[in-house]
Amino acid sequence: MSYLTGYIYLVLAIIFGITANGFLKTTNGFTNLYPTVFCVCSIIICLFFLAKAMTIIPVGFTYATYGGLTIIAVTLFGIIKYNQSPNIYGTIGIILIIVGVILVNYLGKINS
Repeated sequence: MSYLTGYIYLVLAIIFGITANGFLKTTNGFTNLYPTVFCVCSIIICLFFLAKAMTIIPVGFTYATYGGLTIIAVTLFGIIKYNQSPNIYGTIGIILIIVGVILVNYLGKINS
C-alpha cells in the first residue's frame, strides 16, 4: 500500500479521535448512556484506523501527527462549542504543536 493510503487512514483516525474527544464532555462522566456509547464506538474506530495507518507510515510520524492534530482540533472544538479559550501559554503551546507536526512530517528523516 502507498503512503497516500496510510495518510487516508490517519485522517480518518484523526476525525474519529476528534469526534470521541470533542463529545466526551457530553457523557457527563460516562453517566449519559447514548453519548457514552457514541464516544466509545468513536474511539474504537479511531484506534482501528490509527493501527491501519501505522502499518504503512512509521509509528513515530503517525502518532506525532495524530496526537498533534487531534489536540489542536479538540482545542478549537472547545473554543467553538464550549467557549473555552486558552490563555497566552496555551496559545503558544498550540503554536509549538503545529510547528512540531510540520517539522516531523516535512523535515524528519525515515530510517528504514
